[in-house]
Amino acid sequence: MRILVVEDNSKLAASLKKGLQQEGYAVDVALDGTEGQGLLDGAGEGYDAVVLDLMLPGIDGMTLCRNIRAAGNRVPVLILTARGDVSDRVDGLDAGADDYLAKPFAFEELAARIRALLRRPAVPIAPVMRAGDLEMNAALREVTVRGRAISLTAKEFSLLELFLRHPRQVLSREQITVHLWDQEFEGNSNVVEVHVRNVRRKLSEAGNHGQIETVRGAGYRLAD
Repeated sequence: MRILVVEDNSKLAASLKKGLQQEGYAVDVALDGTEGQGLLDGAGEGYDAVVLDLMLPGIDGMTLCRNIRAAGNRVPVLILTARGDVSDRVDGLDAGADDYLAKPFAFEELAARIRALLRRPAVPIAPVMRAGDLEMNAALREVTVRGRAISLTAKEFSLLELFLRHPRQVLSREQITVHLWDQEFEGNSNVVEVHVRNVRRKLSEAGNHGQIETVRGAGYRLAD
Protein backbone atom coordinates (compact mmCIF):
# COMPACT_ATOMS: atom_id res chain seq x y z
CA MET A 1 0.00 0.00 0.00
CA ARG A 2 1.20 3.52 -0.84
CA ILE A 3 0.71 6.53 1.43
CA LEU A 4 1.26 10.24 0.88
CA VAL A 5 2.28 12.31 3.92
CA VAL A 6 1.81 16.07 3.53
CA GLU A 7 3.46 17.69 6.55
CA ASP A 8 5.58 20.85 6.71
CA ASN A 9 7.47 19.84 9.86
CA SER A 10 10.42 18.05 8.26
CA LYS A 11 11.37 16.13 11.42
CA LEU A 12 7.84 14.87 11.97
CA ALA A 13 7.49 14.04 8.27
CA ALA A 14 10.72 12.03 8.34
CA SER A 15 9.62 10.23 11.51
CA LEU A 16 6.26 9.35 9.99
CA LYS A 17 7.88 8.09 6.81
CA LYS A 18 10.29 5.87 8.74
CA GLY A 19 7.56 4.48 10.99
CA LEU A 20 5.14 3.79 8.14
CA GLN A 21 7.85 2.16 6.05
CA GLN A 22 8.54 -0.16 8.98
CA GLU A 23 4.83 -1.03 8.86
CA GLY A 24 5.33 -2.11 5.25
CA TYR A 25 3.93 0.91 3.41
CA ALA A 26 5.51 2.81 0.56
CA VAL A 27 5.62 6.46 1.62
CA ASP A 28 6.00 9.70 -0.31
CA VAL A 29 6.44 12.99 1.57
CA ALA A 30 5.48 16.52 0.59
CA LEU A 31 6.59 19.43 2.79
CA ASP A 32 3.94 21.89 1.57
CA GLY A 33 0.49 21.81 0.04
CA THR A 34 1.62 22.75 -3.45
CA GLU A 35 4.06 19.84 -3.57
CA GLY A 36 1.37 17.55 -2.20
CA GLN A 37 -1.05 18.64 -4.91
CA GLY A 38 1.60 17.94 -7.53
CA LEU A 39 2.24 14.43 -6.24
CA LEU A 40 -1.48 13.70 -6.16
CA ASP A 41 -1.96 15.01 -9.68
CA GLY A 42 0.97 12.94 -10.92
CA ALA A 43 -0.13 9.73 -9.22
CA GLY A 44 -3.80 9.95 -10.16
CA GLU A 45 -5.47 7.54 -7.76
CA GLY A 46 -2.22 5.71 -7.04
CA TYR A 47 -2.24 6.49 -3.31
CA ASP A 48 -4.11 4.27 -0.89
CA ALA A 49 -4.23 6.90 1.89
CA VAL A 50 -3.21 10.51 2.56
CA VAL A 51 -1.99 11.83 5.91
CA LEU A 52 -2.59 15.56 5.69
CA ASP A 53 -1.63 18.46 7.96
CA LEU A 54 -3.98 21.46 7.91
CA MET A 55 -1.44 24.23 8.57
CA LEU A 56 0.61 24.08 5.37
CA PRO A 57 2.51 26.66 3.32
CA GLY A 58 1.36 27.06 -0.26
CA ILE A 59 -2.00 25.30 -0.54
CA ASP A 60 -3.42 24.81 2.96
CA GLY A 61 -4.57 21.36 4.05
CA MET A 62 -8.28 22.19 4.04
CA THR A 63 -8.11 23.42 0.45
CA LEU A 64 -6.02 20.43 -0.60
CA CYS A 65 -8.57 18.07 0.92
CA ARG A 66 -11.38 19.81 -0.97
CA ASN A 67 -9.33 19.61 -4.18
CA ILE A 68 -8.90 15.85 -3.71
CA ARG A 69 -12.65 15.34 -3.43
CA ALA A 70 -13.45 17.81 -6.24
CA ALA A 71 -11.25 15.71 -8.54
CA GLY A 72 -13.37 12.66 -7.71
CA ASN A 73 -10.53 10.97 -5.84
CA ARG A 74 -11.95 8.85 -2.99
CA VAL A 75 -8.59 8.10 -1.37
CA PRO A 76 -8.95 7.95 2.45
CA VAL A 77 -7.68 11.18 4.07
CA LEU A 78 -6.49 11.40 7.67
CA ILE A 79 -6.12 14.99 8.88
CA LEU A 80 -3.18 15.45 11.24
CA THR A 81 -2.91 18.82 12.93
CA ALA A 82 -2.30 20.78 16.11
CA ARG A 83 -5.78 22.25 15.85
CA GLY A 84 -8.01 20.56 18.40
CA ASP A 85 -11.19 22.64 18.43
CA VAL A 86 -14.46 20.92 17.56
CA SER A 87 -15.08 23.48 14.81
CA ASP A 88 -11.76 22.60 13.15
CA ARG A 89 -12.57 18.89 13.27
CA VAL A 90 -16.00 19.54 11.78
CA ASP A 91 -14.54 21.74 9.03
CA GLY A 92 -11.98 19.08 8.15
CA LEU A 93 -14.55 16.31 7.97
CA ASP A 94 -16.91 18.52 5.94
CA ALA A 95 -14.03 19.19 3.52
CA GLY A 96 -13.97 15.46 2.78
CA ALA A 97 -11.55 13.99 5.34
CA ASP A 98 -12.28 10.51 6.66
CA ASP A 99 -10.63 10.82 10.06
CA TYR A 100 -8.94 13.37 12.33
CA LEU A 101 -6.01 13.02 14.72
CA ALA A 102 -4.77 15.94 16.84
CA LYS A 103 -1.11 16.49 17.72
CA PRO A 104 0.60 15.33 19.83
CA PHE A 105 -0.28 11.71 19.10
CA ALA A 106 1.10 8.23 19.55
CA PHE A 107 2.41 6.68 16.33
CA GLU A 108 0.67 3.42 17.25
CA GLU A 109 -2.69 5.21 17.13
CA LEU A 110 -1.88 6.79 13.77
CA ALA A 111 -0.93 3.38 12.35
CA ALA A 112 -4.13 1.83 13.71
CA ARG A 113 -6.26 4.59 12.21
CA ILE A 114 -4.60 4.14 8.82
CA ARG A 115 -5.24 0.38 8.96
CA ALA A 116 -8.88 1.12 9.76
CA LEU A 117 -9.17 3.54 6.84
CA LEU A 118 -7.65 1.02 4.45
CA ARG A 119 -10.26 -1.52 5.51
CA ARG A 120 -13.10 0.67 4.33
CA PRO A 121 -12.43 1.76 0.73
CA ALA A 122 -15.16 2.69 -1.77
CA VAL A 123 -15.96 -1.01 -2.13
CA PRO A 124 -15.90 -2.36 1.44
CA ILE A 125 -13.42 -5.14 2.13
CA ALA A 126 -13.69 -7.37 5.16
CA PRO A 127 -10.82 -7.36 7.68
CA VAL A 128 -10.42 -11.09 6.99
CA MET A 129 -9.79 -11.92 3.32
CA ARG A 130 -9.74 -15.45 1.91
CA ALA A 131 -8.79 -17.09 -1.36
CA GLY A 132 -8.86 -20.87 -1.38
CA ASP A 133 -6.99 -22.14 1.67
CA LEU A 134 -5.22 -18.79 2.09
CA GLU A 135 -6.49 -16.41 4.77
CA MET A 136 -5.31 -12.96 5.85
CA ASN A 137 -6.44 -10.93 8.84
CA ALA A 138 -5.36 -7.41 7.87
CA ALA A 139 -6.21 -5.96 11.28
CA LEU A 140 -4.03 -8.46 13.16
CA ARG A 141 -1.52 -8.70 10.28
CA GLU A 142 -1.74 -12.48 10.28
CA VAL A 143 -1.57 -14.87 7.31
CA THR A 144 -2.45 -18.55 7.48
CA VAL A 145 -2.67 -21.46 5.05
CA ARG A 146 -5.03 -24.18 6.29
CA GLY A 147 -4.64 -22.70 9.75
CA ARG A 148 -0.85 -22.70 9.64
CA ALA A 149 0.69 -19.28 10.35
CA ILE A 150 2.99 -17.82 7.69
CA SER A 151 5.74 -15.38 8.64
CA LEU A 152 6.06 -12.55 6.10
CA THR A 153 8.15 -9.40 6.07
CA ALA A 154 6.22 -6.12 6.08
CA LYS A 155 6.68 -5.67 2.33
CA GLU A 156 5.72 -9.29 1.59
CA PHE A 157 2.57 -8.83 3.67
CA SER A 158 1.68 -5.69 1.69
CA LEU A 159 2.25 -7.51 -1.59
CA LEU A 160 0.00 -10.41 -0.62
CA GLU A 161 -2.61 -7.98 0.70
CA LEU A 162 -2.62 -6.23 -2.68
CA PHE A 163 -3.32 -9.54 -4.42
CA LEU A 164 -6.09 -10.42 -1.97
CA ARG A 165 -7.72 -7.03 -2.47
CA HIS A 166 -7.79 -7.73 -6.24
CA PRO A 167 -8.54 -11.47 -6.56
CA ARG A 168 -8.35 -12.94 -10.07
CA GLN A 169 -7.22 -9.56 -11.42
CA VAL A 170 -3.98 -9.41 -13.37
CA LEU A 171 -1.66 -6.89 -11.72
CA SER A 172 1.17 -5.56 -13.84
CA ARG A 173 4.65 -4.98 -12.50
CA GLU A 174 3.99 -1.24 -12.82
CA GLN A 175 0.76 -1.44 -10.79
CA ILE A 176 2.54 -3.36 -8.03
CA THR A 177 5.40 -0.88 -8.04
CA VAL A 178 3.06 2.12 -7.75
CA HIS A 179 1.25 0.67 -4.75
CA LEU A 180 4.17 -0.79 -2.81
CA TRP A 181 7.14 1.50 -3.42
CA ASP A 182 7.61 5.24 -3.11
CA GLN A 183 8.74 7.72 -5.76
CA GLU A 184 12.41 7.03 -4.99
CA PHE A 185 12.08 3.43 -6.18
CA GLU A 186 14.36 2.47 -9.08
CA GLY A 187 11.94 1.13 -11.65
CA ASN A 188 14.46 -1.00 -13.54
CA SER A 189 15.09 -3.19 -10.49
CA ASN A 190 13.84 -6.79 -10.26
CA VAL A 191 12.61 -6.19 -6.71
CA VAL A 192 8.99 -7.02 -7.65
CA GLU A 193 9.99 -10.41 -9.00
CA VAL A 194 12.11 -11.11 -5.91
CA HIS A 195 9.25 -10.34 -3.52
CA VAL A 196 6.75 -12.38 -5.55
CA ARG A 197 9.18 -15.31 -5.53
CA ASN A 198 9.67 -15.04 -1.76
CA VAL A 199 5.94 -14.96 -1.06
CA ARG A 200 5.38 -17.93 -3.35
CA ARG A 201 8.09 -19.89 -1.57
CA LYS A 202 6.67 -19.23 1.87
CA LEU A 203 3.16 -20.16 0.75
CA SER A 204 4.46 -23.29 -0.92
CA GLU A 205 6.26 -24.35 2.25
CA ALA A 206 2.87 -24.22 3.99
CA GLY A 207 1.19 -26.31 1.29
CA ASN A 208 -0.19 -23.57 -0.94
CA HIS A 209 1.24 -24.24 -4.40
CA GLY A 210 0.85 -22.04 -7.46
CA GLN A 211 -1.88 -19.71 -6.25
CA ILE A 212 0.05 -16.65 -7.37
CA GLU A 213 0.17 -17.15 -11.12
CA THR A 214 2.42 -15.51 -13.67
CA VAL A 215 0.51 -14.19 -16.67
CA ARG A 216 3.17 -14.03 -19.35
CA GLY A 217 3.70 -10.54 -20.70
CA ALA A 218 1.07 -9.05 -18.36
CA GLY A 219 1.95 -9.56 -14.70
CA TYR A 220 0.69 -11.68 -11.82
CA ARG A 221 -2.70 -12.93 -10.63
CA LEU A 222 -4.03 -14.50 -7.44
CA ALA A 223 -6.14 -17.50 -8.40
CA ASP A 224 -8.87 -19.09 -6.27
